[in-house]
Parts: sequence; C-alpha cells; structure tokens
Amino acid sequence: MNSLRTYIFLLFLAFGFQHLQGQTYHFKTSGFSVLEKNERGKWGEWSNLDLVNLSVVLDTNKHRIVVYSQEIQLFNILDYIEREENDTDITYSFMCKDNDGRECKLSIITRKKQDYRKQLYINYDDHIIVYNIFTV
Repeated sequence: MNSLRTYIFLLFLAFGFQHLQGQTYHFKTSGFSVLEKNERGKWGEWSNLDLVNLSVVLDTNKHRIVVYSQEIQLFNILDYIEREENDTDITYSFMCKDNDGRECKLSIITRKKQDYRKQLYINYDDHIIVYNIFTV
C-alpha cells in the first residue's frame, strides 16, 4: 500500500513539473516605428523611429504577449509558429488576437548580422508596428 502511495505521489509530481515548462520572457523597448497601407492598399513608408521605453512580456504559461504602453496591448496567443532561421535572422512567430479581437501575427526577430539585435513585429492587414527590443 505504501508503494502505491509513493507511485501516485510521483505521478502527480511529474504532471506538476510538466505544467512548469512554460516560461516568461521580459523585454524592454528602445524605439518603435509604424508602416501603414494607403487608401489604395499599397504600403507607404516606415514612420520615423520614436524613442520609447516600454515593458514587453511574453508569457507562455498564460499564452499571451503584453506590451505595456499607455494603452496596454494584450495579445492572446492562438498558435505558436515553428521557429525559422536563415543566414540573417532567427524568427519566433505567434498567431494572436488583440484586445479588440482582431487577429494579427507577432514575430520576435533576432538580426544575426546586426549584433543580434531583436525586434518585435506586430503585423495586421493594414499596418505593421515594429519595436526594437532587448532582453532584461
């Protein structure tokens, strides 16, 4: 009977550790820029880089990404896209829904040939926001 209790305890412990596999990643922003489509549906030009110091949290336990701007931007992760890597970039992408229920794709891109600089892209159908980020 005692070995059965030990086995059950170890089983619950193993399931508990599996739940802990998710992680939380913390970033800070140093600037952002926006690209918008015009009335004809063509992409315009990137706006000037605005300096901004915001917190960004990727929480894989809660399946969300939060940008702590003046108006908090909450992105619920619907799907984790497989990591992509080529000669210049490492990309982690997520299909998400924002606070308003709009679908978008978020990508954290590490630029290998730019001192491993990181950027967060928030891609909508009609505009793209990019934040320069660094790990804290």
